[in-house]
Amino acid sequence: MWSNWSGYVSSPNATVSTPASFPELASLLRQAARGNKAVRVVGAGHSFSPLLQTDGLILSLDKMQGVAEIDRATGTARVRAGTRLSAIGSALAAEGLAMENLGDINVQSIAGATSTGTHGTGILLGNVATQIASMKFMTAEGTEVQASPGENPDLFEGGRIGLGALGVITEIGLKVVPAFRLKLERGKMNFDECLARAASLAKRHRSFELFWLPHTDSVLTKVWNVTEEPITPTGLKRYVTEDLLENFLFGLICRLSKWAPSSCPSLSRLCAAFISPGQHVEASHLMLSTVRRVRFNEAEWSVPAERGADALREIRAFIERKSFPLMFPLEYRWVRGDNIWLSPNYGRDSVHISVHQYRGMPYEQYFDGVQAICLNHGGRPHWGKVHSLAAKDLAGIYPRWDDFLALRERMDPKGRFLTPYLRSLFGLHSARNQPG
Repeated sequence: MWSNWSGYVSSPNATVSTPASFPELASLLRQAARGNKAVRVVGAGHSFSPLLQTDGLILSLDKMQGVAEIDRATGTARVRAGTRLSAIGSALAAEGLAMENLGDINVQSIAGATSTGTHGTGILLGNVATQIASMKFMTAEGTEVQASPGENPDLFEGGRIGLGALGVITEIGLKVVPAFRLKLERGKMNFDECLARAASLAKRHRSFELFWLPHTDSVLTKVWNVTEEPITPTGLKRYVTEDLLENFLFGLICRLSKWAPSSCPSLSRLCAAFISPGQHVEASHLMLSTVRRVRFNEAEWSVPAERGADALREIRAFIERKSFPLMFPLEYRWVRGDNIWLSPNYGRDSVHISVHQYRGMPYEQYFDGVQAICLNHGGRPHWGKVHSLAAKDLAGIYPRWDDFLALRERMDPKGRFLTPYLRSLFGLHSARNQPG
């Protein structure tokens, strides 16, 4: 049985296959077509929406990993689609290169991360899919199709965030930059002061994000800037902060909150008491990602950058009016606008507000309330996170929605890469004998 990282989404009846070559992948796709089975491709399972839920065939590209070629003349690297972000980071670093930016989790596959709109933070930095220079897809018939700004440009514009609905991504050409080091500075601020200064902090630093702890006035801030300073040796202080406090102790506190939900406000204040200033320097690919051992479910919304602070204030007031068993921090990050059809950042610089709930604890009313607030501020959902929008809602907030639907129909006319959830998401009618 396949299930995602949090255990929220599972496919107990699916067949899971792990091809080791392109011919084997093509053969599996043709077999699935003959058996009228839906096909979905899985990476690390870090999506919380049911994008991968199917009774058909789940393909893992774990055996199709690695950096295939580095072209220094064009500043690109060809990477097999199943390659984990952590492996890309170390392989590029060995060549004196790096990706421009990363999300805060690096166990995802590059195809999974880009297809759902994964991002880091930085008002001048786009989501990970904006670093794509070219792509290769394999259709349901096992045929390879290439996409770049000069070859199948509509597939390139629409396919960089494609939800796995256009075909199997087999290879991605990534724009790369010379390797660089980052200095992280952690701090603690009051909620109101932090939001008043947030926009200027985002402009002043390469990357800036904040974590607000519910039921408190405390905010953990993180800023990153490029530096020539030497890498900070791994020591006891970093171990205590990054592993002992953020994973082990926080995990214990989360388990306690699940056992005694009424203690959540007190536990959140306890977490706030542990926030302390600190700084260290590390290679970019190691600095930008964080080890997350505490499992949770998540919803995330992109709102226009100028409306983010008001949205977060409303979410805070909403939490204070309700009695949610909640002590998981809210995350607040910046992402530069782009022109990718299904990007939550299409046509605008954005703030992303992420809300979490510990695995196994109730989240529905909390996530629904946050969704309503963010929609009122022009919000768009992160495709890999929990939301309840349908096709009619999405058509109104994604300007290129109809263009993507037409592209999907052209790439997969028989719906081999669709599931009941995706049919509903795209507003397609269900019919007998369709893959599912």
